[in-house]
Amino acid sequence: MKEILEKAARIKLVVFDVDGVLTDGSLFLGDDGLEYKAFNSKDGLGMKMLQRSGVIIGIITARSSRVVALRMESLGIEHIYQGQEDKLPALKELQRKLGLEAEQIAYVGDDVVDLPIMRYVGLAVAVQDAHKVALENAHWKTSVRGGRGAAREVCDLLLEAQGNLSAAMKKYL
Repeated sequence: MKEILEKAARIKLVVFDVDGVLTDGSLFLGDDGLEYKAFNSKDGLGMKMLQRSGVIIGIITARSSRVVALRMESLGIEHIYQGQEDKLPALKELQRKLGLEAEQIAYVGDDVVDLPIMRYVGLAVAVQDAHKVALENAHWKTSVRGGRGAAREVCDLLLEAQGNLSAAMKKYL
């Protein structure tokens, strides 16, 4: 765990996949063609606390959905890349824009589409119910499933590693 905390202490940007990470991976499609997703409120609060500590949050997802844009807007997340079947170019564009090294970036994924990024960044995280190949390529895995508080667990890890967890919680205690 010491090695994970050392990696986490260097992170300036954490990028999350959506389906299977911020949601449980279920896709609800209505007769009207609209797509619905369930997001975890604990994840949202963790993401807000992490942003307040100075860590930037980004989203890179293979699907495109209005509901994702709305949810990220409500969380104040500005760096959103949707419709990215090949995710690594989007990550490298964001990396260049922010002037970061790969070691300063964490990525949270759940499936084989996430492998190129997971192999590139300084801290690769897989959610507990990720595909076995994603789990094998992760530096760390969450103890909970995607959409069930996994993102919050990552946020808390980064806050703790960077010495900001107590300050982030103080507002609520």
